Amino acid sequence: MQHRIVVLGAGYTGATAAGRLARRLHREDVALTLVNAAPDFVERVRMHQLAVGHPLEPRPFGEMFAGTGVELRLAKVTGVDADRRTVTVVDANGTAEPGAGGPEAGEPEPEELEYDTLVYALGSGWDSQGVPGAAEHAHEIAGRPGALRLRERLARLDAGRSVVVVGGGLTGLEAVTEIAEARPDLDVALAARGGLGDWLSPKGRRHLREVFGRLGITAHEHAVVTGVEADRVTTADGGSIPAAVTVWTTGFAVHPIAKATTLEVTGTGRIVVDRTMRSVSHPDVYAIGDAAMVTGPGDKPLRMSCASGVPTAWQAADAIAARLTGGKIPNVPLRYFNQCISLGRREGLIQYVTADDRAVRAALTGRLAAAYKELICKGAAWGVAHPVLTPTRRRRVVRQPVPAGPVDPAVGTPA
Repeated sequence: MQHRIVVLGAGYTGATAAGRLARRLHREDVALTLVNAAPDFVERVRMHQLAVGHPLEPRPFGEMFAGTGVELRLAKVTGVDADRRTVTVVDANGTAEPGAGGPEAGEPEPEELEYDTLVYALGSGWDSQGVPGAAEHAHEIAGRPGALRLRERLARLDAGRSVVVVGGGLTGLEAVTEIAEARPDLDVALAARGGLGDWLSPKGRRHLREVFGRLGITAHEHAVVTGVEADRVTTADGGSIPAAVTVWTTGFAVHPIAKATTLEVTGTGRIVVDRTMRSVSHPDVYAIGDAAMVTGPGDKPLRMSCASGVPTAWQAADAIAARLTGGKIPNVPLRYFNQCISLGRREGLIQYVTADDRAVRAALTGRLAAAYKELICKGAAWGVAHPVLTPTRRRRVVRQPVPAGPVDPAVGTPA
Protein backbone atom coordinates (compact mmCIF):
# COMPACT_ATOMS: atom_id res chain seq x y z
CA MET A 1 0.00 0.00 0.00
CA GLN A 2 1.10 3.55 -0.67
CA HIS A 3 1.91 5.77 2.29
CA ARG A 4 -0.64 8.60 2.24
CA ILE A 5 0.84 12.06 2.83
CA VAL A 6 -1.62 14.95 2.95
CA VAL A 7 -0.34 18.54 2.99
CA LEU A 8 -2.82 21.19 4.12
CA GLY A 9 -2.25 24.63 2.64
CA ALA A 10 -0.22 25.67 -0.39
CA GLY A 11 1.42 28.86 0.73
CA TYR A 12 5.20 29.18 0.76
CA THR A 13 5.61 26.43 3.36
CA GLY A 14 3.00 23.89 2.27
CA ALA A 15 3.84 24.08 -1.43
CA THR A 16 7.55 23.88 -0.69
CA ALA A 17 7.11 20.84 1.55
CA ALA A 18 4.94 19.03 -1.01
CA GLY A 19 7.40 19.59 -3.83
CA ARG A 20 10.39 18.62 -1.71
CA LEU A 21 8.71 15.39 -0.61
CA ALA A 22 7.86 14.56 -4.22
CA ARG A 23 11.54 14.88 -5.14
CA ARG A 24 12.69 12.65 -2.30
CA LEU A 25 10.23 9.74 -2.42
CA HIS A 26 9.29 7.27 -5.13
CA ARG A 27 5.82 7.84 -6.58
CA GLU A 28 5.08 4.13 -6.35
CA ASP A 29 5.50 4.29 -2.57
CA VAL A 30 3.54 7.40 -1.63
CA ALA A 31 0.28 9.12 -2.48
CA LEU A 32 1.01 12.82 -2.02
CA THR A 33 -1.98 15.17 -1.88
CA LEU A 34 -1.78 18.95 -1.57
CA VAL A 35 -5.02 20.56 -0.37
CA ASN A 36 -5.64 24.23 -1.11
CA ALA A 37 -8.74 26.33 -1.69
CA ALA A 38 -7.28 28.36 -4.58
CA PRO A 39 -5.73 27.04 -7.82
CA ASP A 40 -2.88 29.57 -7.88
CA PHE A 41 0.11 30.24 -5.68
CA VAL A 42 -0.11 33.60 -3.91
CA GLU A 43 3.08 35.56 -3.29
CA ARG A 44 2.03 36.80 0.12
CA VAL A 45 5.13 38.95 0.51
CA ARG A 46 3.90 41.07 -2.41
CA MET A 47 0.40 41.87 -1.18
CA HIS A 48 1.32 45.52 -0.56
CA GLN A 49 2.29 45.73 -4.24
CA LEU A 50 -1.00 44.17 -5.34
CA ALA A 51 -2.90 46.62 -3.14
CA VAL A 52 -1.57 49.64 -5.05
CA GLY A 53 -2.26 48.14 -8.47
CA HIS A 54 0.95 46.36 -9.47
CA PRO A 55 0.10 43.22 -11.48
CA LEU A 56 1.50 39.97 -10.18
CA GLU A 57 2.55 37.06 -12.36
CA PRO A 58 0.01 34.20 -12.21
CA ARG A 59 1.45 30.96 -10.86
CA PRO A 60 -1.04 28.09 -11.37
CA PHE A 61 -0.35 25.05 -9.20
CA GLY A 62 -1.33 22.82 -12.10
CA GLU A 63 1.72 24.05 -14.00
CA MET A 64 4.03 24.25 -11.00
CA PHE A 65 3.45 20.64 -9.98
CA ALA A 66 2.96 19.09 -13.42
CA GLY A 67 4.80 15.79 -13.63
CA THR A 68 5.91 15.80 -9.97
CA GLY A 69 3.40 13.26 -8.64
CA VAL A 70 1.77 15.84 -6.36
CA GLU A 71 -2.03 15.61 -6.60
CA LEU A 72 -3.68 19.00 -6.12
CA ARG A 73 -7.04 18.93 -4.35
CA LEU A 74 -8.91 22.22 -4.64
CA ALA A 75 -10.83 22.27 -1.38
CA LYS A 76 -11.27 24.16 1.85
CA VAL A 77 -10.17 22.42 5.04
CA THR A 78 -12.95 22.49 7.64
CA GLY A 79 -11.63 20.08 10.27
CA VAL A 80 -8.87 17.73 11.37
CA ASP A 81 -9.33 14.59 13.49
CA ALA A 82 -5.80 13.89 14.67
CA ASP A 83 -6.86 10.70 16.49
CA ARG A 84 -8.65 9.12 13.53
CA ARG A 85 -6.11 10.53 11.06
CA THR A 86 -8.68 12.20 8.87
CA VAL A 87 -9.16 15.65 7.39
CA THR A 88 -12.57 17.07 6.50
CA VAL A 89 -12.64 19.15 3.33
CA VAL A 90 -15.21 20.85 1.16
CA ASP A 91 -14.55 21.10 -2.57
CA ALA A 92 -13.86 24.65 -3.64
CA ASN A 93 -16.36 24.33 -6.50
CA GLY A 94 -18.48 21.42 -5.32
CA THR A 95 -22.15 21.58 -4.30
CA ALA A 96 -24.55 19.13 -2.69
CA GLU A 97 -27.39 17.59 -4.65
CA PRO A 98 -30.89 18.86 -3.82
CA GLY A 99 -32.75 16.50 -1.50
CA ALA A 100 -29.58 14.87 -0.20
CA GLY A 101 -29.03 14.51 3.52
CA GLY A 102 -26.55 16.63 5.42
CA PRO A 103 -25.84 20.01 3.84
CA GLU A 104 -28.70 22.03 2.45
CA ALA A 105 -29.24 22.06 -1.29
CA GLY A 106 -26.55 24.09 -3.01
CA GLU A 107 -24.08 23.89 -0.14
CA PRO A 108 -20.74 22.10 -0.60
CA GLU A 109 -20.63 18.44 0.44
CA PRO A 110 -17.97 17.65 3.08
CA GLU A 111 -15.61 14.75 2.52
CA GLU A 112 -13.01 12.99 4.65
CA LEU A 113 -9.45 12.40 3.50
CA GLU A 114 -7.45 9.76 5.33
CA TYR A 115 -3.74 10.18 5.90
CA ASP A 116 -0.77 8.31 7.29
CA THR A 117 1.30 11.49 7.60
CA LEU A 118 -0.18 14.97 7.77
CA VAL A 119 1.68 18.20 7.08
CA TYR A 120 -0.28 21.08 8.58
CA ALA A 121 0.55 24.36 6.81
CA LEU A 122 -2.65 26.38 7.01
CA GLY A 123 -0.72 29.47 8.01
CA SER A 124 -2.21 32.65 9.40
CA GLY A 125 -4.45 35.58 8.61
CA TRP A 126 -4.82 39.10 9.86
CA ASP A 127 -5.49 39.74 13.54
CA SER A 128 -7.80 42.57 14.58
CA GLN A 129 -6.72 41.94 18.19
CA GLY A 130 -10.25 42.69 19.29
CA VAL A 131 -9.88 46.43 18.69
CA PRO A 132 -13.39 47.92 18.32
CA GLY A 133 -14.22 48.76 14.72
CA ALA A 134 -11.13 47.16 13.20
CA ALA A 135 -12.98 44.21 11.67
CA GLU A 136 -15.75 46.48 10.33
CA HIS A 137 -13.76 49.41 9.00
CA ALA A 138 -10.11 48.45 8.47
CA HIS A 139 -8.55 46.84 5.41
CA GLU A 140 -6.04 44.00 5.63
CA ILE A 141 -3.37 42.73 3.26
CA ALA A 142 -2.64 39.32 4.79
CA GLY A 143 -4.02 37.63 1.67
CA ARG A 144 -5.07 38.23 -1.92
CA PRO A 145 -8.79 38.98 -1.28
CA GLY A 146 -7.96 41.67 1.26
CA ALA A 147 -5.30 43.21 -0.96
CA LEU A 148 -7.72 43.34 -3.89
CA ARG A 149 -10.37 45.02 -1.75
CA LEU A 150 -7.85 47.62 -0.65
CA ARG A 151 -6.75 48.15 -4.25
CA GLU A 152 -10.33 48.86 -5.27
CA ARG A 153 -10.81 51.28 -2.35
CA LEU A 154 -7.59 53.17 -3.04
CA ALA A 155 -8.48 53.46 -6.73
CA ARG A 156 -11.70 55.29 -5.75
CA LEU A 157 -9.99 57.56 -3.24
CA ASP A 158 -9.80 61.22 -4.25
CA ALA A 159 -6.60 63.24 -4.00
CA GLY A 160 -5.94 64.79 -0.61
CA ARG A 161 -7.73 62.08 1.36
CA SER A 162 -6.04 60.39 4.29
CA VAL A 163 -4.73 56.81 4.61
CA VAL A 164 -3.48 55.47 7.94
CA VAL A 165 -1.52 52.23 8.23
CA VAL A 166 -1.75 50.82 11.74
CA GLY A 167 1.26 48.74 12.80
CA GLY A 168 4.95 49.62 12.68
CA GLY A 169 6.38 46.18 11.90
CA LEU A 170 7.75 44.93 8.61
CA THR A 171 4.33 44.59 6.98
CA GLY A 172 3.29 48.07 8.07
CA LEU A 173 6.50 49.68 6.80
CA GLU A 174 6.20 48.00 3.42
CA ALA A 175 2.52 48.88 3.08
CA VAL A 176 2.80 52.55 4.05
CA THR A 177 5.80 53.26 1.81
CA GLU A 178 4.24 51.42 -1.14
CA ILE A 179 1.01 53.41 -0.82
CA ALA A 180 2.83 56.73 -0.40
CA GLU A 181 5.03 56.11 -3.43
CA ALA A 182 2.17 54.94 -5.66
CA ARG A 183 -0.22 57.71 -4.53
CA PRO A 184 1.76 60.88 -3.72
CA ASP A 185 -1.53 62.80 -3.93
CA LEU A 186 -2.77 61.18 -0.69
CA ASP A 187 -2.07 62.11 2.92
CA VAL A 188 -0.39 58.92 4.16
CA ALA A 189 0.47 58.20 7.80
CA LEU A 190 1.70 55.34 9.98
CA ALA A 191 0.55 54.68 13.55
CA ALA A 192 3.16 52.68 15.46
CA ARG A 193 2.89 51.36 19.01
CA GLY A 194 6.59 52.09 19.59
CA GLY A 195 9.18 54.30 17.97
CA LEU A 196 9.61 54.23 14.21
CA GLY A 197 11.79 51.22 13.40
CA ASP A 198 12.97 51.10 17.01
CA TRP A 199 14.28 47.51 16.60
CA LEU A 200 16.60 48.52 13.75
CA SER A 201 20.23 49.60 13.91
CA PRO A 202 20.99 53.34 14.04
CA LYS A 203 21.80 53.28 10.32
CA GLY A 204 18.55 51.47 9.57
CA ARG A 205 16.49 53.91 11.61
CA ARG A 206 18.12 56.92 9.93
CA HIS A 207 17.43 55.55 6.47
CA LEU A 208 13.83 54.74 7.36
CA ARG A 209 13.22 58.31 8.54
CA GLU A 210 14.85 59.69 5.41
CA VAL A 211 12.54 57.62 3.19
CA PHE A 212 9.50 58.67 5.22
CA GLY A 213 10.54 62.30 4.74
CA ARG A 214 11.01 61.97 0.98
CA LEU A 215 7.65 60.22 0.59
CA GLY A 216 5.83 62.68 2.85
CA ILE A 217 4.69 60.03 5.34
CA THR A 218 3.63 61.20 8.80
CA ALA A 219 4.80 58.90 11.58
CA HIS A 220 2.63 58.79 14.72
CA GLU A 221 4.99 57.13 17.17
CA HIS A 222 3.98 55.56 20.48
CA ALA A 223 0.40 55.68 19.25
CA VAL A 224 -1.66 52.77 20.58
CA VAL A 225 -4.78 52.52 18.41
CA THR A 226 -7.82 51.64 20.52
CA GLY A 227 -10.60 52.05 17.99
CA VAL A 228 -11.32 52.30 14.27
CA GLU A 229 -14.16 54.34 12.78
CA ALA A 230 -15.16 54.95 9.19
CA ASP A 231 -13.19 58.21 9.01
CA ARG A 232 -10.58 58.00 11.79
CA VAL A 233 -8.69 55.92 14.29
CA THR A 234 -8.65 56.72 17.98
CA THR A 235 -5.65 56.31 20.26
CA ALA A 236 -5.09 55.43 23.91
CA ASP A 237 -4.19 59.02 24.82
CA GLY A 238 -7.64 60.20 23.74
CA GLY A 239 -6.52 61.55 20.38
CA SER A 240 -7.65 60.67 16.87
CA ILE A 241 -6.03 60.46 13.45
CA PRO A 242 -8.10 61.18 10.32
CA ALA A 243 -8.38 58.12 8.09
CA ALA A 244 -10.56 57.81 5.03
CA VAL A 245 -8.89 54.40 4.69
CA THR A 246 -7.37 52.40 7.52
CA VAL A 247 -4.96 49.54 6.77
CA TRP A 248 -4.46 47.08 9.66
CA THR A 249 -1.05 45.39 9.91
CA THR A 250 -0.60 44.78 13.65
CA GLY A 251 0.14 41.06 13.44
CA PHE A 252 -1.18 37.67 12.41
CA ALA A 253 -3.43 35.03 13.96
CA VAL A 254 -3.23 31.35 13.02
CA HIS A 255 -6.07 29.37 11.48
CA PRO A 256 -8.40 28.19 14.30
CA ILE A 257 -8.69 24.57 13.13
CA ALA A 258 -5.71 23.22 15.10
CA LYS A 259 -7.03 24.61 18.37
CA ALA A 260 -10.23 22.59 17.92
CA THR A 261 -8.30 19.30 17.69
CA THR A 262 -6.58 17.07 20.25
CA LEU A 263 -3.18 18.26 19.03
CA GLU A 264 -1.07 20.00 21.66
CA VAL A 265 -1.19 23.71 20.85
CA THR A 266 -0.23 26.98 22.47
CA GLY A 267 -2.77 29.41 23.84
CA THR A 268 -2.86 31.13 20.45
CA GLY A 269 -3.48 27.86 18.57
CA ARG A 270 0.00 27.17 17.19
CA ILE A 271 0.95 23.48 17.10
CA VAL A 272 3.78 22.55 19.46
CA VAL A 273 6.49 20.67 17.54
CA ASP A 274 9.93 19.17 18.08
CA ARG A 275 13.00 20.27 16.15
CA THR A 276 11.98 18.17 13.13
CA MET A 277 8.58 19.97 13.03
CA ARG A 278 6.71 16.89 14.30
CA SER A 279 3.83 17.34 16.73
CA VAL A 280 4.85 16.48 20.29
CA SER A 281 1.44 14.88 20.89
CA HIS A 282 0.73 13.18 17.53
CA PRO A 283 3.84 11.82 15.79
CA ASP A 284 2.05 11.39 12.46
CA VAL A 285 1.42 15.15 12.24
CA TYR A 286 3.97 17.77 11.21
CA ALA A 287 3.33 21.51 11.44
CA ILE A 288 5.27 24.15 9.54
CA GLY A 289 5.31 27.88 8.99
CA ASP A 290 3.10 30.23 10.97
CA ALA A 291 0.97 27.30 12.19
CA ALA A 292 3.85 25.85 14.24
CA MET A 293 5.39 26.97 17.49
CA VAL A 294 9.06 26.65 16.58
CA THR A 295 11.93 27.79 18.75
CA GLY A 296 15.19 29.02 17.32
CA PRO A 297 18.46 30.23 18.82
CA GLY A 298 18.18 31.17 22.48
CA ASP A 299 14.90 29.22 22.67
CA LYS A 300 13.12 32.23 21.16
CA PRO A 301 10.00 31.52 19.09
CA LEU A 302 10.53 32.17 15.40
CA ARG A 303 8.53 35.12 14.11
CA MET A 304 5.72 34.52 11.65
CA SER A 305 7.30 35.16 8.27
CA CYS A 306 8.34 33.61 4.99
CA ALA A 307 11.94 33.74 6.23
CA SER A 308 10.98 31.49 9.15
CA GLY A 309 8.48 29.29 7.37
CA VAL A 310 10.41 27.99 4.36
CA PRO A 311 13.26 26.49 6.44
CA THR A 312 10.66 24.69 8.58
CA ALA A 313 9.19 23.21 5.39
CA TRP A 314 12.63 21.94 4.37
CA GLN A 315 13.17 20.50 7.84
CA ALA A 316 9.81 18.71 7.95
CA ALA A 317 10.01 17.30 4.41
CA ASP A 318 13.52 15.97 4.96
CA ALA A 319 12.57 14.46 8.33
CA ILE A 320 9.50 12.74 6.87
CA ALA A 321 11.51 11.35 3.96
CA ALA A 322 14.25 10.15 6.31
CA ARG A 323 11.84 8.38 8.65
CA LEU A 324 10.03 6.71 5.75
CA THR A 325 13.19 5.52 4.04
CA GLY A 326 15.31 4.70 7.06
CA GLY A 327 17.71 7.56 6.40
CA LYS A 328 19.44 9.90 8.79
CA ILE A 329 17.10 12.46 10.35
CA PRO A 330 18.39 15.97 9.61
CA ASN A 331 19.15 18.46 12.34
CA VAL A 332 19.78 21.79 10.63
CA PRO A 333 19.79 24.79 13.00
CA LEU A 334 17.12 27.39 12.26
CA ARG A 335 18.51 30.91 12.36
CA TYR A 336 18.19 34.39 10.87
CA PHE A 337 20.63 36.38 8.76
CA ASN A 338 18.80 39.58 7.83
CA GLN A 339 15.47 41.35 7.61
CA CYS A 340 14.59 42.42 4.05
CA ILE A 341 12.25 45.42 3.86
CA SER A 342 10.99 47.02 0.67
CA LEU A 343 10.28 50.75 0.97
CA GLY A 344 8.45 51.26 -2.29
CA ARG A 345 9.82 50.15 -5.66
CA ARG A 346 13.00 52.25 -5.57
CA GLU A 347 14.12 52.01 -1.94
CA GLY A 348 14.88 49.20 0.44
CA LEU A 349 16.48 48.31 3.75
CA ILE A 350 18.39 45.12 4.48
CA GLN A 351 18.98 44.96 8.22
CA TYR A 352 21.56 42.34 9.16
CA VAL A 353 20.75 40.49 12.38
CA THR A 354 22.10 37.93 14.82
CA ALA A 355 21.00 34.30 14.68
CA ASP A 356 18.14 35.12 17.07
CA ASP A 357 16.97 38.12 14.98
CA ARG A 358 18.53 41.07 16.85
CA ALA A 359 19.82 43.94 14.73
CA VAL A 360 23.55 44.47 14.33
CA ARG A 361 25.21 47.69 13.12
CA ALA A 362 25.46 46.64 9.47
CA ALA A 363 22.63 47.52 7.09
CA LEU A 364 22.24 47.87 3.32
CA THR A 365 20.09 50.75 2.07
CA GLY A 366 18.83 52.46 -1.07
CA ARG A 367 18.40 51.07 -4.57
CA LEU A 368 20.82 48.22 -4.00
CA ALA A 369 18.75 47.11 -1.02
CA ALA A 370 15.58 47.34 -3.13
CA ALA A 371 17.18 45.12 -5.78
CA TYR A 372 18.30 42.68 -3.08
CA LYS A 373 14.77 42.47 -1.67
CA GLU A 374 13.32 41.90 -5.14
CA LEU A 375 15.80 39.08 -5.69
CA ILE A 376 14.73 37.51 -2.38
CA CYS A 377 11.04 37.68 -3.36
CA LYS A 378 11.69 36.14 -6.77
CA GLY A 379 13.85 33.47 -5.19
CA ALA A 380 11.15 32.54 -2.67
CA ALA A 381 8.58 32.09 -5.44
CA TRP A 382 11.03 30.13 -7.58
CA GLY A 383 11.82 27.89 -4.63
CA VAL A 384 8.17 26.86 -4.31
CA ALA A 385 8.22 25.41 -7.81
CA HIS A 386 11.78 24.12 -7.44
CA PRO A 387 11.99 22.84 -3.85
CA VAL A 388 15.62 21.70 -4.12
CA LEU A 389 18.42 23.59 -5.81
CA THR A 390 20.33 20.48 -6.83
CA PRO A 391 19.16 17.10 -8.17
CA THR A 392 18.26 14.56 -5.53
CA ARG A 393 17.85 10.81 -5.64
CA ARG A 394 14.40 9.53 -4.75
CA ARG A 395 14.55 6.86 -2.06
CA ARG A 396 12.22 3.92 -1.51
CA VAL A 397 9.93 3.73 1.50
CA VAL A 398 11.15 0.93 3.75
CA ARG A 399 9.09 1.33 6.90
CA GLN A 400 6.22 3.16 8.52
CA PRO A 401 7.49 6.19 10.44
CA VAL A 402 4.83 6.59 13.14
CA PRO A 403 5.93 5.50 16.63
CA ALA A 404 3.54 4.23 19.24
CA GLY A 405 4.26 6.76 21.95
CA PRO A 406 4.45 10.55 22.31
CA VAL A 407 7.40 12.50 20.99
CA ASP A 408 10.20 13.92 23.10
CA PRO A 409 10.46 17.52 21.81
CA ALA A 410 14.13 17.73 22.74
CA VAL A 411 15.23 14.98 20.38
CA GLY A 412 12.31 14.35 18.02
CA THR A 413 12.06 10.65 18.78
CA PRO A 414 9.50 8.51 20.66
CA ALA A 415 9.56 8.97 24.40
